[in-house]
Amino acid sequence: MTDSAYFLYDAPIIQGMAKPCPGSIVGYAAIIEKLNLPIPLPVVIAMVSEKYRSEKKESWLIFSAAYLPKDNASISNIEALYNHLVFALKYEGINLLVFAKLQKKLSSDELLALVNIEPFGQYSRRIWFLIEWVSGIPILGKSAITKKSYIPVVDTKLQFAISGIKSPRHLVLNNLPGTNKFCALIRKTEKIEQHLSKNYVEEHRKQLAGIRKDIIQRTSAFLLLKDSKASFTIEGESPKSKRAARWGSAIGQAGLNDLTKGELIRLQQLVIENSRFVQMGLRTTGGFVGEHDRSSGEPIPEHISAKQDDLNDLLDGLIEATQMLIKDDIHAVLAAAIIAFGFVFIHPFQDGNGRIHRYLIHHMLAKKQFADQGMVFPVSSSILDHIHDYQQVLASHSKPLLDLIEWVETRDHNVEVTNETKDYYRFFDATKQAEFLFDCVEDTIQHIVPQEINYLANYDAFKDYMDEEFEMPDKLVSVLVRFLAQNQGVLSMRAREKEFSMLTEREVNRIESIYTEIFGR
Repeated sequence: MTDSAYFLYDAPIIQGMAKPCPGSIVGYAAIIEKLNLPIPLPVVIAMVSEKYRSEKKESWLIFSAAYLPKDNASISNIEALYNHLVFALKYEGINLLVFAKLQKKLSSDELLALVNIEPFGQYSRRIWFLIEWVSGIPILGKSAITKKSYIPVVDTKLQFAISGIKSPRHLVLNNLPGTNKFCALIRKTEKIEQHLSKNYVEEHRKQLAGIRKDIIQRTSAFLLLKDSKASFTIEGESPKSKRAARWGSAIGQAGLNDLTKGELIRLQQLVIENSRFVQMGLRTTGGFVGEHDRSSGEPIPEHISAKQDDLNDLLDGLIEATQMLIKDDIHAVLAAAIIAFGFVFIHPFQDGNGRIHRYLIHHMLAKKQFADQGMVFPVSSSILDHIHDYQQVLASHSKPLLDLIEWVETRDHNVEVTNETKDYYRFFDATKQAEFLFDCVEDTIQHIVPQEINYLANYDAFKDYMDEEFEMPDKLVSVLVRFLAQNQGVLSMRAREKEFSMLTEREVNRIESIYTEIFGR
């Protein structure tokens, strides 16, 4: 750093984004811009405006002039940096990527100077802890402190945390929801808080109260298959029923086995029926999601996977974080979002990542006892119904990284990443992913599961009528219901003349009437 560097950013545009009003960018975004840190801007950018009151506006946190961090020629650059970090911790929460890159950007003397500003203050201790935690390297010349009470690292008014463990060296409570090999943070938003105010587990159990056991069992079996087929459809595949049933059976056992690398590889083997053209196990080459140029074959990535050399460390971190989140009382949906989306961003396999990613949602919900083991929440069905939102949620993490990841094309038209990218996969903001997953869980409980229970109850009522009046075999009743459903309760002329030619006109009319009475049109 040079003495001429200051952090307030006054230009009207920052990395292609127009500020919503005149003012100065502060906090993490100012640090990223001024130090040219190779990381995306925060999802929500903080700024101070002299003409506006404090408010939140889309992707902006706007503060009044009273909040402006001290940043001028009367103080050193390190002091200015410290003031912006304190502002960020107060109002933006923790951005682990910023601390990871700062640790590499600053010299050892600058790091020591930074953490010796207000050395016993709570923000200085949190900054000190975070810099050492992300790197695993103690700052030279910095000694442990004593005679201070413990303070939490994560401000739980701003972000979700776990119960944590004490760090005596810094006198802080490390309540980060992960390890320094993998840790995603989720901001407390109005949307998530609204979801948390609803007891989805109790709502789901009330749905099942009073329902016949056989209907619940059949509902569970159908939802397993429905979820499996939806998960394949999301990947653009239409598997045979046997393959979909096999994967559905695996989903039904989610939560039985602990998550390990071996378990992930077992799941991949269940997903990939024909492995002749797929490298099984962890990738030994680069990877990306996207298309190839039709004429040249050049990769056109939408997402670039973690480097193959980083996979073991990243998965070790993911697995350890999984164990931490399962043992803690953090909400099941938050835990599922962190682990499942963390996995798919890492993309450790050549194929099967998407379906295993959605399996991990079931795994975490089952392990956290959000859903009874065997009664699956068919979240893949809800994801398929909201596929555009799902794609946007995935892109919200992947797209900003495309300009930061350097790669070259390989001879087989793959990508080979040439810069260091591990930090992008071990530290990220999972707020949008958590919001989306909560929406899917709510949709599943309030619509998908009740609709299936209602359908099976109606089906049984219709089948009872057909058995009583016509003694029609179950298989033929199933065909009849399918035809009536496809034609809005009316039996087509083709069906009348072929499969159901034995029925009279009067009988067909009566059957259509009963179907509409039971199922609705």
